[in-house]
Amino acid sequence: MPAELQHLPVSASADEVVRVLREDGGVIVDQLIDAPTVARINAEVDGFVAAADPAMRHLNPALQFFFGDRTKHVSGLAGKSRTFATEVMVHPLLLGVCDDVLRPSCARYQLNLGHLLARGPGAEAQLLHRDEDVWNLVPRPHPELQLASIIALVDFDRDNGATRVVPGSQRWDRLRFPEPGEIADAAMRAGSAVIYLGSALHGGGENRTADRWRRGIHLSYTLGWLRTEENNYLAVPPAVAARLPRLCQEVLGYAVHDAIELNGGYLGMVALRDPVELLESGEL
Repeated sequence: MPAELQHLPVSASADEVVRVLREDGGVIVDQLIDAPTVARINAEVDGFVAAADPAMRHLNPALQFFFGDRTKHVSGLAGKSRTFATEVMVHPLLLGVCDDVLRPSCARYQLNLGHLLARGPGAEAQLLHRDEDVWNLVPRPHPELQLASIIALVDFDRDNGATRVVPGSQRWDRLRFPEPGEIADAAMRAGSAVIYLGSALHGGGENRTADRWRRGIHLSYTLGWLRTEENNYLAVPPAVAARLPRLCQEVLGYAVHDAIELNGGYLGMVALRDPVELLESGEL
């Protein structure tokens, strides 16, 4: 019998979500965002998705192979969908889980990636991987570096390439690979989210359908002292960030990572000041 992920309602506490994450490495939160919110996001991104080229030239051949030529990308999503920025990126449940998983290892966590992927018919299954390996030079053992999620903007099922997660793999030896029965398909309704640790094996599934695009958001957070995968200051520049609520600006990384009270230093200042305050005063 294939592995399965546990489902929790959006009413679950952050502690409940973290308990399952610690046990399985991944969990599905049903209806994290409601249908009207899903509809608003889809309306805000439809034009960007239509314009995206699935055969785009990527950063390097490795990424070209990883994503293939059947996936449309919309990056810098917080600068393109206000609904995403204000209602999903700073969702209280997601930030509550970050408080538990990431906050013990940093003075402030930050957005790593807010990226829409529409995986079309014929998209091949991704190689199973650990998101934390983008920071492969951080010596092991180390604390969790990242918390990630895939939020469904359409229904996810096995046929259209639901995300695959390997429960328990966050504790595995790095050389262990899963048997087919150890891989769970994150089948879920639109608005639901599969949340997983950066140390858990996962990957997009194969889209076997003839005409169904699997549209979802990859939303992840990382420690405030790590370099993020996407340069969020350019993806969401100050002129755009200034129109967002302060909490969104902070999560985007505009706030200083201030570890003075932890006997450390500070990172990300501008002219010896906190950029988020400069946004508020109009100086940035």
